[in-house]
Amino acid sequence: MNKIVNRTEYSENVVSLEVEAPHIAKSRRAGHFVIVRPTDKGERIPLTISEVNLETGTITLVVQKVGVTSRKLANLNIGEYILDLVGPLGKATEIHKVGTVLACGGGVGVAPLLPIVEALKNAGNKVISIIAARTKELIILEDKIRKHSDEVIIMTDDGSYGNKGLITKGMEEVILREKIDEALVIGPAIMMKFAALTTKKYNIPTIASLNTIMVDGTGMCGACRITVDGKTKFVCVDGPEFDAHQIDFDEMLTRLNAYCDLERKADEKFLAGK
Repeated sequence: MNKIVNRTEYSENVVSLEVEAPHIAKSRRAGHFVIVRPTDKGERIPLTISEVNLETGTITLVVQKVGVTSRKLANLNIGEYILDLVGPLGKATEIHKVGTVLACGGGVGVAPLLPIVEALKNAGNKVISIIAARTKELIILEDKIRKHSDEVIIMTDDGSYGNKGLITKGMEEVILREKIDEALVIGPAIMMKFAALTTKKYNIPTIASLNTIMVDGTGMCGACRITVDGKTKFVCVDGPEFDAHQIDFDEMLTRLNAYCDLERKADEKFLAGK
């Protein structure tokens, strides 16, 4: 069991939890994730490690309340324990000095973006970060992204903060003004699909970090399977990062939506206290 030592509320539905996990903190690299089960009646869900503190032996997880299990996890308080925490899992991000990198995060996708932006900057790259959300209240980790970026652009759908428009608008404005050597996109699947279409138009190599349905996180169950360049891949062991221009996002979106009705009904029942 892993003790929660700090808790921060970013918004009504998004919180960060700092959790004691010294062995994971020591081994984690940018891009790694963990599988979490908050209680014995909870499902197993994947969460990227957004930060580590080697001195305290803790890792930080950002949780968005989207279903029963994520609500149970996000509702835990300081001093309480997470039942199961397994990791680090997946392949770490391949960090190289490539020149100028466009790092794009949407919503809670900014959490997994943070350690990668830090690693890219430490490798000597120029990092231009774009973080986006529907409204100002949903922008997270801005100060920490700024710490490791040469420039940060904020996009909000409603224009309540930064620039008004979708993240693709901000991406294209940067691409048209200077040479981008590589792009990274993390966020909702539909956002990554159109971000990838944007960079493909300009022949910019692009990596997408995926967060699919997972159960065991070791490649055994096959729940996280996707198609990349016509071949079946498993996000938990082959990823979570892939060439964004080779991902079949339409298939991924179909699989992600397969259980939406069941998840919604379970969430409504949980909120009703049944």
